[in-house]
Amino acid sequence: MDQESIVYGCIKDMAYLPSEGQRLLVNRDAMLTLPHADDWPFLSQEMFSIPQVEVRPGHYQTEVMHFGASYKAVEYEWDQWIAQFEDLLSKMYWVSATVHLETELCGTHTFTWESTASYHKPGSGDMQVRCEWSHEGALAV
Repeated sequence: MDQESIVYGCIKDMAYLPSEGQRLLVNRDAMLTLPHADDWPFLSQEMFSIPQVEVRPGHYQTEVMHFGASYKAVEYEWDQWIAQFEDLLSKMYWVSATVHLETELCGTHTFTWESTASYHKPGSGDMQVRCEWSHEGALAV
């Protein structure tokens, strides 16, 4: 059987404020520029919960845009996946982003992006990334 990799996470933004109504639209448009899954990109529209333009009841203080996908051994092309994800983040408003990479051989990696300001604005280069690695289970002897 092929090595399966699972990638999932979320991008968090500040809650919708009437004075900043363009934020949801900008984030939505950035995700809609992604190709469809049929074109075999690392990132596709179908893997994201694309925000709606209108305010949805039930949201408290944070807009959460989640995503997830299954890949064949994506860890071997992880630099390319990260580059595409950071390109998407560069076009969006967000406070933080978290990506979990679960691999069969290399364990679980958690990547967290944070803005150096109170939030990231499209086009600004104010993001920092941190990676944590964990591996469960013992080696078979």
